[in-house]
Amino acid sequence: MARPIRIAVLFFAHETVTFLANDTTLADFTYPGSPASGEALLAHDPKGYMGGFVKVAREHDGVELVGIESPLWPKTGTGSGWITQEAYETFLGKMIAELKAGGKWDGVYLSLHGAMGVRGVPKPEADIARRVREVVGRGAFIVGTFDPHGNEDEEFLAAADMAFCVKYFPHYDSRLQGERAARMLVRAIRGDYTPVTVTQKVPIITPTVLQWTGASPWMDMVQRAMIWEAREPDVYVNCFFGFPFADVPDVGLTFEVMTNGNPALARKIADDMAQWAWRRREALLNTAKVHLIPEGVTLAKQAIAKGATPVVLADHSDRSGSATWILQEVIRQDLEGVLFATIADRTAIEAVKAKGLKAGDPFDMEVGGRADESAGAPVRVTGRITAVVQAAGLTWVGVAFGRGNVLLLSEYLTQIMDPADLKFPIDSFKVFAIKSRVHFRRGFDDSGFAKTILLVEPVEPFLGTVRLDGLPYKNVDLKKFYPYADVQFP
Repeated sequence: MARPIRIAVLFFAHETVTFLANDTTLADFTYPGSPASGEALLAHDPKGYMGGFVKVAREHDGVELVGIESPLWPKTGTGSGWITQEAYETFLGKMIAELKAGGKWDGVYLSLHGAMGVRGVPKPEADIARRVREVVGRGAFIVGTFDPHGNEDEEFLAAADMAFCVKYFPHYDSRLQGERAARMLVRAIRGDYTPVTVTQKVPIITPTVLQWTGASPWMDMVQRAMIWEAREPDVYVNCFFGFPFADVPDVGLTFEVMTNGNPALARKIADDMAQWAWRRREALLNTAKVHLIPEGVTLAKQAIAKGATPVVLADHSDRSGSATWILQEVIRQDLEGVLFATIADRTAIEAVKAKGLKAGDPFDMEVGGRADESAGAPVRVTGRITAVVQAAGLTWVGVAFGRGNVLLLSEYLTQIMDPADLKFPIDSFKVFAIKSRVHFRRGFDDSGFAKTILLVEPVEPFLGTVRLDGLPYKNVDLKKFYPYADVQFP
């Protein structure tokens, strides 16, 4: 019989857009169900990292999982900026205290993201790993799971032992990476795996909208990593694409390679991946056409005229969820049959609730904008309410206006990833105006649903732009990255 082992499970994740004006606060992480601990934490994400980790860990005899009280994703989603020190220290402090009180640990699982930004903490995920290590000592193994948009360097693995990063964008394989993390953590604890890692950064910085792994060369990068994993037993290759909308020092493309006690092989594979990426650097920056919104709406009209519908107008740059730029242009160009899913406006939703409005009632108020300059100006919409829906503790409002148009108002930034998520008849719509970078492709593109896909952003280079030199970086020197300087890389 293998000896019993105890594994602590922690969750702390956020993809922080540090250029947004609204900080992510203690209150944003606190809502019914969050923080979560025990079985509630272990069950909270059955199709994601946590679900995969718990499933495989419990397939091994004698494994005890202890869910440490953890904040779940903030209710603002990815539509908020710097995490405050109060929020970070409050939650992490409670986690560390619970670990200290929990006795001896054989392993720790950290369900992270990689692009968390905390005021005053340059590399939060590495800081979490260091502080956990101080408690559990070098006798325990620490593993983390990550989003490919993590900004990582060697510091996380200086404190932790292993990391597993999603390979696909959209993120189809998060549960698989959780499964891998559990399997290898148990193997390491039982002496069957000796993790040796190499981290290699490559001075390439790319906007996330260009990182779709459904097309080359990002698809080829993922395939190359998987070929190495197939060729060499017990090899794992992480590709961190990077998240340029966090103004933090470890942005950019990063590869991590892990082997079973073979540092030379880890170095060889890391060098191969890095050299491949550097040779393909120009192609990595030219994977998608992004239109300015006025041009995108014009192209949508042309697609309708040709019968190339449904059309997706994907505003990849709206990080607050409040932007009205597409709405303004659709009204100006008199586009019909458009579903806007969604514009974030808690103020408008609260007004609807306060007035007791319901389906069939007239609607006449300004919506959107307000968040910051990237959101544009509020737009007056006059029409009729189609629905007021409560779901997952949030309120949604549908408004019909113009020539067959419907606007969905949400409380926070919402990415509609699949037409089926809308849960109402959508056959009458010719255009779907959504706020998403790549995730929408799983339901609108990979499925064959959309006939025309147009990626758009405002005329000005706001928060989520592909024109990264338009962002007010303070902690990132773009001159150290391709394509913003003549960078040399061995």
